Amino acid sequence: MTSTIATRAPAGIAPSGRRAGSIGLWLVMLAQLMLVLDATVVNVALPHIATDLDFTRAQLSWVLNGYAVAFGGLLLLGGRIGDVFGRRRTFLVGVAVFTVFSLLGGLATSPLLLVIARALQGLGAAFAAPSVLALITTSARDDGARNRALALFSAVASMGGALGLILGGLLTDIANWRWTLFINVPIGVVVLLAVPRLVAETPRRPGRFDVLGAVTATGGAVAIVWALLQAGDDGWSSPRTIGGLVVGAALITVLAFTERRVAHPLLRPQLLRSPSRVAALAAMAATYGGMLAMFFLMVQYLENDLQLTPLLTGLAFLPMPLSIFAMSRIVPRLVERFGAIRLVIFGTALRVVAFLPLTQLSPDTPFAIVMAALLLTGISAGITFMPLTTLALRNVEPEHAGSASGLFQTMQQLGGAVGLAIVASTYAAFATPGDFLTGGRAGFWSATILSALALAAVVGLAVRPRKEA
Repeated sequence: MTSTIATRAPAGIAPSGRRAGSIGLWLVMLAQLMLVLDATVVNVALPHIATDLDFTRAQLSWVLNGYAVAFGGLLLLGGRIGDVFGRRRTFLVGVAVFTVFSLLGGLATSPLLLVIARALQGLGAAFAAPSVLALITTSARDDGARNRALALFSAVASMGGALGLILGGLLTDIANWRWTLFINVPIGVVVLLAVPRLVAETPRRPGRFDVLGAVTATGGAVAIVWALLQAGDDGWSSPRTIGGLVVGAALITVLAFTERRVAHPLLRPQLLRSPSRVAALAAMAATYGGMLAMFFLMVQYLENDLQLTPLLTGLAFLPMPLSIFAMSRIVPRLVERFGAIRLVIFGTALRVVAFLPLTQLSPDTPFAIVMAALLLTGISAGITFMPLTTLALRNVEPEHAGSASGLFQTMQQLGGAVGLAIVASTYAAFATPGDFLTGGRAGFWSATILSALALAAVVGLAVRPRKEA
């Protein structure tokens, strides 16, 4: 079925010509890479940050969590603001906020200042990221161009985490941890100067802004993400974890009731009436959770068990972004030939196969096995992400592209939070002091199960196909 988005005239390409519009979208994609990188670029620098700013062990996790809570919790709001006020404008505001607080985070002199800066980086990312995907989908000239653009976006989204680890290790080794934040500043400045000249504004959509939907969606997502991240430290049965999940569930319930009754909802219920979209959202959540969990465990294995430096740890992930980028060049043709659902099934099955050897790690495991697992993970991500994005955004009207892309990326962040919380809790439950492997194997089993859940979601759709909404 031809996408409604793809049949509309391009709304996001600047009037100066196709070449200028292409350059503009490449810059928009560069900004997206910057936003994705920031979720992991500071990972390998955390020990240096702790030493330099005197972080306690409990405080240190919020260098990552502050960004994740704000980013994941505000994505739906950012997507709707882009629909109402213009996607380019919202994108540029988000990039400006992200850039300013990247600079201030790099200059931070205390744990509190750094965590606040990271949270405000997440706010900027939440405003910018949904507009990236919306600008891409509404600017495509036809289905082929749209698939190629989505393949590149998916490559950026899926390889960004691994590239962040590589870049973080490089910057930490040759300079210091502050450059993991300073590196965003020149990129952000270039994007802010060039994009207004190369990418046209999208039409502003009439209608009242859904204030109650914004409050309940944002509050619910923030509460759930915060509770899931706390579970890794406090446990699943702690009052803070349970309380956060209860508050989040209550707010999401209120959202579900109110969005059926307002004229211009923040989250359109129709978006969840498509079986392929629901399956894609569930598969993306499980896939992203499994991959971020694998990053979390693998960094500890490489640095603590194999005693690699931050730079070598980052370079060990190099097979992943290389294979993801290589696959992004051919996946659009594969989608046209085999269909999105078949590719997602194959890709998620391949990821399960890639994770299984990691559940059997031992002191005698050859390093080649680890590298092969990382390579297969990259190939599977390259095969999977673009078709999942296609399924999630299929048949979405252009005026609601921001909301749909915000929902899609919210599921990524929630999936990442769930994955990290499950794996961190499993790892902690089985860990013994000074021995990574015992807890690590249990954690890798959790990541494998998450990938199997993603596979089950798309297999269920293939076995029982339904008419699209």
